[in-house]
Amino acid sequence: MAEPTVAAPPAERARARVDLGAVEANCALLKRRLGEAALCAVVKAEGYGHGAVACAKAAQAGGAEWLAVATAREAAELREGKIGGRLLVMGALTPDEVEIALGADADVVAWSSEFLRLAAAKALAVGRTAPVHVKLDTGMGRLGTKDPAEALELLAGAAEHELLQAAGLMTHFATADDSSPAFMNEQLARFAPVAAEAKRALPGIIVHAANSAATLAEPDTHFEMARCGVAIYGLDPFQRDPRDHGLEPALSLESYVAAVKRFEPGESVGYGRTWTAAAATHVGVVPIGYGDGYRRALSNSADVLIRGRRHPLVGTVSMDNITVDLGSATDVVPGEQVTLIGGQGGQRVPAEELARTLGTINYEVTCGLTGRVPRRYDT
Repeated sequence: MAEPTVAAPPAERARARVDLGAVEANCALLKRRLGEAALCAVVKAEGYGHGAVACAKAAQAGGAEWLAVATAREAAELREGKIGGRLLVMGALTPDEVEIALGADADVVAWSSEFLRLAAAKALAVGRTAPVHVKLDTGMGRLGTKDPAEALELLAGAAEHELLQAAGLMTHFATADDSSPAFMNEQLARFAPVAAEAKRALPGIIVHAANSAATLAEPDTHFEMARCGVAIYGLDPFQRDPRDHGLEPALSLESYVAAVKRFEPGESVGYGRTWTAAAATHVGVVPIGYGDGYRRALSNSADVLIRGRRHPLVGTVSMDNITVDLGSATDVVPGEQVTLIGGQGGQRVPAEELARTLGTINYEVTCGLTGRVPRRYDT
């Protein structure tokens, strides 16, 4: 029987498949690493591009006691998605955003007396106490007070105010994913005594510092809770192989072969003619591009998987299409699945591989997938 010339037509031009079972399993693994400390699953930026509401549910199923986001609107969207439980908004908030966050029954982060006054006013407006986590900047250099005494004063002020609740003390590590722990240890040394003093004065607060990298690298950073983001999605915080830590990547990016064309020596493909055929070959056209978040900087520099085999991307990534070299003799036909991130037939193209090519980090790769790519969830 002759080989088919066209495979079964795909349902979609492109999609990101998200394995929610992997998210749940990664959270369960992190919970085991944390022992008695709580797990806060960070689902900001649409769950690092995976989908915030779906991944929040999976994270909670895996044992996450808290969820964290960066913006008030993200908190409101989780509540609109019927997500319960403790929720922390970690970012800077305008007055209107404070009201949205408190209206979503979320905790907020403070580092100034002005913010405490604002939070109290908005707590009165929404009719609930405002739980406040004070942030101590121990070396990240972004949000937070650098003064330990001010941090303790802010916690005391929140505890004494009838419209506020002193809920937590936190910091954030700048270099937990570095090969050298020196600066993380400096930050830890600055934070630990302040945390101990705060707990003596206010035993009910929760102390938290660790991100994914610190959670995996240094148990002394765990305190009472760790805020894990990248690891819950099965991405390696150290930009190597997530399987080194038992993590399971949750996201696969897929498209399909829309056309197969024969190229003769010297024929070119794509904008700018950045690739020409050195010998007779076949080129597959795949309808995905930088409009979907598959970066233009990957032009002539990445592989995709078709029939479980690697094929190099050739030519310039355009907004809606890429082209791949299928070789002089090919069994690939239009309609076949193409995997751009993930595994197929024993081969893998992990997000970490694309990140190294781009000179960036794996979660910029997943966060960059646009809304034009539907997320499809496997449980």
